[in-house]
Amino acid sequence: MADNNRDQNSKLSAIEKAELNRKTKIWEMRMSFIKRGHRAMQIKQYGEAAISYEKYLRVLELVFNVEPGKLTPEIFKENSRTSEMSILAGVYWDLVRIYDAGSKNVDRQAKFAAQLAKFAPVTPRFNDIVKQAQEFSKNARHPQNVKKFLSGVGKASRCFIVSSAYQSPIHSDVMILRNYRDSVLKQSFLGRKFIYFYYRYSPKVACILDQHGYLKAPTRWALKLLIKCVR
Repeated sequence: MADNNRDQNSKLSAIEKAELNRKTKIWEMRMSFIKRGHRAMQIKQYGEAAISYEKYLRVLELVFNVEPGKLTPEIFKENSRTSEMSILAGVYWDLVRIYDAGSKNVDRQAKFAAQLAKFAPVTPRFNDIVKQAQEFSKNARHPQNVKKFLSGVGKASRCFIVSSAYQSPIHSDVMILRNYRDSVLKQSFLGRKFIYFYYRYSPKVACILDQHGYLKAPTRWALKLLIKCVR
């Protein structure tokens, strides 16, 4: 009986190791696609760049077991791979520019612009990408998608009180509250009203927090209680 249990555990362990090795190889594969994409962008082989970048995205979707186009910043927060979000933001931005070239790819461009709006605000590349997008929109063939991205990140970065209290727009608690805003509050009339008044009055409160740093700790404590409720 004991021997049977040992054999069974050994088989399970071998399966688990094989699965781990498979995921590790897939994960490592992503960098080869990123490098190919970057090289292709440098020599203006945009079709090749798009193929490499989309293969990179598919690798991430397989690793995290999500449907195509469903990657979110929360996935990377939970897996301690926050630096990957900067790479992703760059990939989405390149794809937005690549798919601006023809009228057949407007929908694809819009899809990547929407993903870019999710990731750009939580990366150090945020300001640079916004500046580039503002310039790009002036001569883009499909400026509506670029402007929609700019509008989206404008709203995404407006968690005034929360960002001030945590002194960071990418703190995990900030991400939780931002996700609650987008997935819950925006879906109801009262929720949208709350967001409206929050955007209207929270900049003044955030200024007070910035001027009186000793208020930030109790504000964070109150926000943590709120997070427990929304979870």
